[in-house]
Amino acid sequence: MATDILTTIMQHKRLEVAAQQARIPARRLEQTIAQQPATRSMSRSLRKARTGIIAEFKRRSPSRGWICREAKVADIVPQYAQGGAAALSVLTDKKFFGGSLDDLRQARSLCQLPILRKDFICTEYQLLEARAAGADAVLLIAAVLTPAVCCRLTAQAHDLGLEVLLELHDASEVACLEAGPDMVGVNNRHLGTFHTDVSHALTLAGKLPEKSLKVAESGITTAAELQHLKQAGFDGFLIASALMDAPQPQLQLQKLLSQP
Repeated sequence: MATDILTTIMQHKRLEVAAQQARIPARRLEQTIAQQPATRSMSRSLRKARTGIIAEFKRRSPSRGWICREAKVADIVPQYAQGGAAALSVLTDKKFFGGSLDDLRQARSLCQLPILRKDFICTEYQLLEARAAGADAVLLIAAVLTPAVCCRLTAQAHDLGLEVLLELHDASEVACLEAGPDMVGVNNRHLGTFHTDVSHALTLAGKLPEKSLKVAESGITTAAELQHLKQAGFDGFLIASALMDAPQPQLQLQKLLSQP
């Protein structure tokens, strides 16, 4: 069940999407998509890459407030690519995270890595937005979607050539995996308290299908934690604050990739 903050975010998101759809009809997005090149496979990149790191561009969050208010995609994304990231994640929510689809478009123009649109997706229209902006994958959050909606949105994403990272927070959401996502994320952040605990991913990993591509999200700050998660069967590691906090994200990324 969604927590109060998630309920607030989703209420605002549905109003925001309705207003955006009134401004830019779905058919216009479909016309843009028709001109887009083929998407890049994030799941393949994570499996093949030595690092498995999904480096995230995020200016703020409800738990932290502003992390880096003046952060520019043009400054950060090239550092992620040069530092060894396997993929990128771009927050596109404006009200709660300070992001935008323009951030995603700019990131797309700056590198060839697969890009995840990270937002609170609950409609097919948002999938069209993601594909039109140049995303290769989208995040679906099980805590705010029913299993049936997860299945529908996953199928629609696949029809558009987008891969799906389905985010779980506890074992009760495992039923949503019937949707057939390309990647399964475990968020280490408690949705009620916003406390992060990397051991949460280790606990939940054993309840996930053995062959699933597993992504650990939130709270990863050290090379030792990365190695521990790899040993537990995780292929991907979504990291935001540890990189966005750093004066030189490229150097911080390289530090995380060093052996403990």
